[in-house]
Amino acid sequence: MEHTYEEKLAAFGRLLRVLDELREKCPWDRKQTNESLRPNTIEETYELCDALAKDDALNICKELGDVLLHIAFYAKIGSEQGRFDIADVCNKLCDKLIFRHPHVFPPEGEEMQAAAQAVKTADQVSEQWEKIKQREREGNGSVLGGVPTALPTLIKAYRIQDKARNVGFDWDERSQVWDKVKEEISEFEVEVEQMDKEKAEAEFGDVLFSLINAARLYHINPDNALERTNQKFIRRFNYLEAKTKEQGRNLADMTLAEMDEIWNEAKARGL
Repeated sequence: MEHTYEEKLAAFGRLLRVLDELREKCPWDRKQTNESLRPNTIEETYELCDALAKDDALNICKELGDVLLHIAFYAKIGSEQGRFDIADVCNKLCDKLIFRHPHVFPPEGEEMQAAAQAVKTADQVSEQWEKIKQREREGNGSVLGGVPTALPTLIKAYRIQDKARNVGFDWDERSQVWDKVKEEISEFEVEVEQMDKEKAEAEFGDVLFSLINAARLYHINPDNALERTNQKFIRRFNYLEAKTKEQGRNLADMTLAEMDEIWNEAKARGL
């Protein structure tokens, strides 16, 4: 059911009023700080990601609410400290969106307007977004300075490579990346054979980085791809466990060949 604009504003106002009352009257809410909330924020974000991956509308709605609560809570703390409030958060976001979408909100000047009107595709919008961000950062940090240090490593690698691409640091032809992947795998194999754990770990990192680069070049989201494989493995392993129990057997007592037979049965069933 789609609510009216007025209903949406009223619902957001209700959230702020409820939070104000909780902050005043609830001992737990009253004692929270940015530092104490941060671990919960990370957990709530991952729970939202899980619901999104499953396309579970009911839980997406619920988890969005939990994340929204944290956003409102941080803004409330900022207001209490006299630093900013939720209006500042919303206004700064709106200003940024308007500034970074000149093809939707035309800037002043004929030259700027003509350049903005040339943006027609999603890829062009993405390129324009990065160029605008780079201009904002000029004299204010490096190209990679905008990559959060706390990002999960796989996503961080993708973002690092993507930002480097936006300033021209990329392969001329995407197929060239496979030579790099093979080179890194060979170097990893050498260190594994020599039983040098520290060097092997460094080379394995290079292998992963090169594979993530390949995924980026072929427009594959590596995090989504790995999660699909995780879920596929879970489904097949659950099938293996269930089938084993049906047969009155224990996984620990089975040979790998016996487990593989059931595993392949799960694959044949499309699990």
